[in-house]
Amino acid sequence: MKRLHMIGNAHLDPVWLWQWQEGFHEIKATFRSALDRMNEYPDFIFTSSSVAYYEWIEHNCPSMFEEIKQRAAEGRWVICGGWWIQPDCNLPNGESFVRQGLCGQRYLKEKFGVTANVGYNVDSFGHHAMLPQILKKSGLDYYVMMRPMDHEMDLPSRVFQWESDDGSQVLSYRIPIGYYSVQDNVGEQIELMSGELELPLHDRLMCFYGVGNHGGGPTKKNIESVMRLRQEQADTEILFSSPDRFFADLTDENEYPIIHAELQMHAIGCYSAHSAVKRWNRQAENLLMAAEKLSVIGGTLTEIPCAAPFGQAWKNVLFNQFHDILPGTSILPAFEDALDLYGEARTIASRAMNHAMQAVSWSVGIAQEEGMTPIVVFNPHAWRVSSYVELEFGHPGWVGDSLLKGTEVLVDSESNPIPFQEVQSLASTDFRSRLGFFAELPALGYRVYRLYKNPPEALAHIEKEKAPIRASDLMIENEWLKLEINAQTGAISRLFDKKSAVEVFEGDAAKAIVLEDLTDTWSHGIAKFAGDISGEFEAVSVKLIERGSVKSVIRAESRFGHSQLIQQFTMYADSEQIDVDVTVDWRERHRLLKLHFPVPYRSCIGTYEIPYGHIERPLNGNEVPALSWVDLTGEWGRDLYGLSILNDGKYSFDMGEGYVRMTVLRSPIYAHHEPVWHPKDYIPIPGREYDYMDQGAQSFRYSLLPHTGNWKSARTVKRAAELNMKPISLIGTYHEGILPHYLEFVNVDCEHVIVSVVKPAEDGDGLIIRCYETNKAEAKVTIDFPHLGRTIRTTFGPCEIRTFRIPADKSQPITETNLTELE
Repeated sequence: MKRLHMIGNAHLDPVWLWQWQEGFHEIKATFRSALDRMNEYPDFIFTSSSVAYYEWIEHNCPSMFEEIKQRAAEGRWVICGGWWIQPDCNLPNGESFVRQGLCGQRYLKEKFGVTANVGYNVDSFGHHAMLPQILKKSGLDYYVMMRPMDHEMDLPSRVFQWESDDGSQVLSYRIPIGYYSVQDNVGEQIELMSGELELPLHDRLMCFYGVGNHGGGPTKKNIESVMRLRQEQADTEILFSSPDRFFADLTDENEYPIIHAELQMHAIGCYSAHSAVKRWNRQAENLLMAAEKLSVIGGTLTEIPCAAPFGQAWKNVLFNQFHDILPGTSILPAFEDALDLYGEARTIASRAMNHAMQAVSWSVGIAQEEGMTPIVVFNPHAWRVSSYVELEFGHPGWVGDSLLKGTEVLVDSESNPIPFQEVQSLASTDFRSRLGFFAELPALGYRVYRLYKNPPEALAHIEKEKAPIRASDLMIENEWLKLEINAQTGAISRLFDKKSAVEVFEGDAAKAIVLEDLTDTWSHGIAKFAGDISGEFEAVSVKLIERGSVKSVIRAESRFGHSQLIQQFTMYADSEQIDVDVTVDWRERHRLLKLHFPVPYRSCIGTYEIPYGHIERPLNGNEVPALSWVDLTGEWGRDLYGLSILNDGKYSFDMGEGYVRMTVLRSPIYAHHEPVWHPKDYIPIPGREYDYMDQGAQSFRYSLLPHTGNWKSARTVKRAAELNMKPISLIGTYHEGILPHYLEFVNVDCEHVIVSVVKPAEDGDGLIIRCYETNKAEAKVTIDFPHLGRTIRTTFGPCEIRTFRIPADKSQPITETNLTELE
């Protein structure tokens, strides 16, 4: 007999067309309603995800929480999902997805004595290709999703094995029709599904019912209509059920199709709507991960504890990754609330990081020397980094004495001379200076530099400064590259790779193009932004603003209508990477801004970073999400040549044969919902005032990394990480200490295995080390922690994520655990 599992649920958006306070109340009301229906209908079963809601109820209505626990123990209140919230499933970084499961599953284990085994993201707008591994290693063997829907992506079956690049599989189900009821009688939903029950592999299906989005849950009429239809259907068994019971009901004899792909696309505008919330998210993620690492270093090397209240900080970030906040599809005040949560998270992380760095730097022995200023630079990455560092120094007591005079010498921990230059201070006074130099830093460690105003005799012979980089108002050139700027457009007219004799671009690059964009906030119903070109920015000023031995900078200011674009192109003496600092003052409506990069190489492959992995996609001009880097590599003569574009806060791109375009911003109306399949949705009224997105000034940085070979040989993954998680520097003082001037906390002997997380274990016993393989290749690796006296020797499969526990007791062995640290 065919079997239809009726899933009573309430899709609860805590934030969308309302703020979280309203969502909070609706969650309480919905949960109360579900509990009441259980008292009235003995067979009724209710399914609920999103662990954050349970914590709200626990703290705000303890008696209701106890009722929920009782019903959960009976099996009638079914907990699924296992994540803190139903997030957007493309935009968070890999570690955020891990923390969704870690925070969620550990809470469920503590409060309910169980963990979920069904992942549940029914309204997220797409699902990245590494999710099966993250789900599986978080204790979630099954997955329920809905978007992309049938008309957006063909799948061979409602039920399928979803597989990621490492080979992990989760048995998955795509919801037909919808995740909530549009009327009291669910008979129409059941009738629509009756045809599917006749299809191969479809004799068991789930039907989701109950009032949703703003909560509500199954009504009395919903439940009674199910009870009535159970009696009327002769050839179909209709059950009050839950997702875990549905998956348990599937026969092992069925061989479900394997889908080895990302599940995309639903709403392409979500990856560029509301630039600010996306950059806040990127900054918070990276700051938290860096703070955890440095706190472990501080706790290991000094007497301070390495634990910090990172749990609340992560919960704030995870909540803001909800699928109507991070994608930018909520009302304007919701983003003011989001900024508050990100601010608290960043404050917690910054405080913990400073606490650790101050403790470590104070433990470094630094002898007093006349006229010497010590600088301690920390590297938050688990590999050695060569990075440009800038810092301010000087105070009012140094009036007239702190500015660089040209006699100074900067040396590293081995007293090797380091080229440096003075750049414009952030302060407009006569007692603050700003210093820039390239630091060669140990892996997950620190290095002490010393700046001498009047160097001692032993250092007097050191050459004070290299010759400046060749530069003019329209050109900068170093050993590797020659960059030229178009005086009319402010774009790059030429970037020449001198070592490889390659013209990196074919025509003007970093060219700002304005397109008409009449779509709603989500950009429903389209696959690419193909609106008419409204125009291009035209330069009003192009000039050289910095020239020195370390770097030179050209500032290009251009305008379109009432909008202004400033791109500051920075070339370093000792780097093949161009950094571009962008400031946009945007005053357009229903338009979007893209930066266009045409390239001459052909037969290209387009690669995009996704959470804890990468993916290749067709070069068809479709708008797609990516994290901190994209790459286009193709044939140049007989060789491979490519361009990686790194960024610190943008997520939306398109590529075609011979070009890459980055979507900088869009300006739709806030929370304008007009999907093409729902013609009754809101159409803006002429003459009415609306709030438009991304009005005013915003800033971000992107980097151009041209390379021979592919992105793997260019170390693109690490270079993008270095852009987003920069070294941190402190001006030191003289004091005794037991720590050296150069310290390396970890050594990893495999280039394509990255140690992404070093943090205290959740149970307080030792440390957790998380690593992932980046190149889709097997790897044999040794990870040595000399200051812990611990070494991990292991092998990684392609694209594998692995988590290790290092117990505090050194007599106990290092073991592997899952992403939740529960196994």
